[in-house]
Amino acid sequence: MVRPSRDDATPGMWRREAGTAVRRSVALPDEAEAPFAIVAGFRIPPVPTEWAPHSHPLHELVWVRRGTLTSRVRDRVFTVFEGHGLWMPAGVVHGGRATAGAEFHDAFFAPDRTPFAFGEPKAIAMTPLLESLLTHLSRTDLDAAARARAESVVFDVLQPSERPFALQLPGDARIGVIAEALLDDPADCRSLEEWARWLGISDRTITRAFRHATGLSFAQWRQMLRVHRALMLLSQGFDVMTVSETLGYAQPSSFIAAFRRVMGTTPGAFFDAEDDVSGNVRNPVSRVQNS
Repeated sequence: MVRPSRDDATPGMWRREAGTAVRRSVALPDEAEAPFAIVAGFRIPPVPTEWAPHSHPLHELVWVRRGTLTSRVRDRVFTVFEGHGLWMPAGVVHGGRATAGAEFHDAFFAPDRTPFAFGEPKAIAMTPLLESLLTHLSRTDLDAAARARAESVVFDVLQPSERPFALQLPGDARIGVIAEALLDDPADCRSLEEWARWLGISDRTITRAFRHATGLSFAQWRQMLRVHRALMLLSQGFDVMTVSETLGYAQPSSFIAAFRRVMGTTPGAFFDAEDDVSGNVRNPVSRVQNS
């Protein structure tokens, strides 16, 4: 089974993997001070990397190839996987964590030169065209006219994703301990009644609190949380059998059914579709098996 380490965890985030490097923030590139509308770049963290809560004076778009990025924004956890990005408005405090070996891309947008504004974090569709344009803008030898042409096309093609995939955290002190425990160990299979006895409150109170805070029942919320975690593990190349055991499912078929309920398709079909959308072909070793 795939188990995280017992190191301290950032509240509202998955428990850290062993060997995680903790950074204060994502550093702005040197070119961010230049009169550019968009400055882009990428890096490949050799170990799991976490960025402490921080904000930027610029809008930020982050995306990954291989692996996943998890970002915490107030009472929401976003899971960013291949083919999709996350727009972070300037000034919004957020933390993040990338899996080891993820190809981590970011692009910073000057607010006064960006002709649109997403006021909240937003999932973005990372089409092959958009990725190619941002890769082009990461070059340092572009003249002003070439850069301006590329930037104008980016503004035209950058669109929200049809998969705005965020996990809403309860933000309610009565049930916050349940959320933190399940983030720590998604395989925790305690029933609603067992949680109620442990907390000394009624199961109806827990049910009402989850509905009010997240719009989901306790069972639906736990299922959503497990799928978030599954996306991280599957994108790292773990097979369905391993992932289902890690998440506490008795049988892989139960996990596949739960994944389908949330994502509308099986894990294998989902990642095959993401390959088609992003234009990237996964390493055969990383293909989802048993789906």
